[in-house]
Amino acid sequence: MPDQPGNRCTKLVKCRPLLLMRIVPMATNRSRRLRKKLCVDEFQELGFELNLDLKEDLDDEAIDAFLDAFLKEAMEANGLGYVGGDDYGLVCLQKRGSVSEEQRAAVEAWLKGRSELTNMTVSPLIDVWHPDMPINAKA
Repeated sequence: MPDQPGNRCTKLVKCRPLLLMRIVPMATNRSRRLRKKLCVDEFQELGFELNLDLKEDLDDEAIDAFLDAFLKEAMEANGLGYVGGDDYGLVCLQKRGSVSEEQRAAVEAWLKGRSELTNMTVSPLIDVWHPDMPINAKA
C-alpha cells in the first residue's frame, strides 16, 4: 500500500540510537580472576621481538633449513614459541608465563652464530599482551 496522506500505514525505519562513547580507563582494583584473564599485574606475560635480515643470495631451501633449525634448536629447545615470518616475529613462552632473560640471551646467542643472517635485532623483554605497558618489577 503506498503512503498517502490520510493512510494509517507509515514506514518504520529501523535505526540504532547513536551512542556517544568516551574512553574510560579500566579500574585498577580488579579481582584476581579478571587480572588473570587480562594478563596484567602478577599475570603479566613477557616476550621479545625479533628482526632478522637474511642474506640476499639464499635460495628457498636454505631459508627453509634455517627456519627449521631455528624453530627446533632455538625455540623448542628453550620451551619458546615463535609467531611471525622469516624476517620479523614475536617470541613468547609455549605455555602460560613469561620468557626469562636467560632464554632471550640463549636465542640471541644462537642467532649470532648463524651465517645465514646479515643482521638481526633482539628487543628487550616486553609485555606480549599490552606492549605499550611497562614491565612489572619482580616482587
